[in-house]
Amino acid sequence: MTSFTLPHELHGDGAHKVFAVHGWFADRSAYASVLPDLDVTSFTYAVVDLRGYGEAKDAVGAFTTTEAAQDLLELADRLGWERFSVVGHSMGGAVAQRLLALAPRRLRRIVGVSPVPASGLPLPGDQWELFADAAHRPENRRAIIDFTAGGHRPAAWLDRMVARSLAVSDQKAFRARLDSWAGEHFHSEVEGARVPALAVAGSLDPALSAALLRDTWQCWYPLGEVRELSTAGLPHAQLRSRGGTPIPMDETPLELVRVVEDFLRADDGKGGPA
Repeated sequence: MTSFTLPHELHGDGAHKVFAVHGWFADRSAYASVLPDLDVTSFTYAVVDLRGYGEAKDAVGAFTTTEAAQDLLELADRLGWERFSVVGHSMGGAVAQRLLALAPRRLRRIVGVSPVPASGLPLPGDQWELFADAAHRPENRRAIIDFTAGGHRPAAWLDRMVARSLAVSDQKAFRARLDSWAGEHFHSEVEGARVPALAVAGSLDPALSAALLRDTWQCWYPLGEVRELSTAGLPHAQLRSRGGTPIPMDETPLELVRVVEDFLRADDGKGGPA
């Protein structure tokens, strides 16, 4: 059995090592809008492509959050990172929590940007059908992205986002990852973990709201906190009956960088796992 290395790009040469993990619809290019403004003297960021996405689009695998966490641990070993932090968007937030379950003593801090809770994200029947069929129906991806963007983006932009999603993701992997991030419940494996954990939510995001994260993330993690971005999620009231995830990297990139890096920078060696 051959070893697999997640495709990645490194930014910075700071002492604090950080993985950045993308969400369901995109590869590592999801972070493109924040890369120019990262503190690359304090941090070293490894922005990765999970199996089934980007440069790993043709990789075989189970396409689960557990497998993704194991791939990150192997990459950390290859990079010589003994301890590190993880930032994960949406599905990537679930991957960050899987890492917390697998290797809590290697984690300095975790950040979830609109993170899927470790209890999954149950979707009622019609919503599940919409999401599940998005693997092979571009119009479903378009509908979900349109809802996510608040229904106010131009048609050409929606077409471009769908084209990018189709181009950077493998259909089988895309479908399998839904079962993992939405359907798996592992919060009992992370509850009580004493790793500082920040969840960033949009102020009016109805799907992964600050209230939901306070009832999950903040309850499970003794050193957990929830922050609301002042404008991310603002256009998403239309999602109230549909579900979906805002994209703070695009909506409020500078505020997001400030909030996340202030949290990461506060690491003083305290608050590690008991």
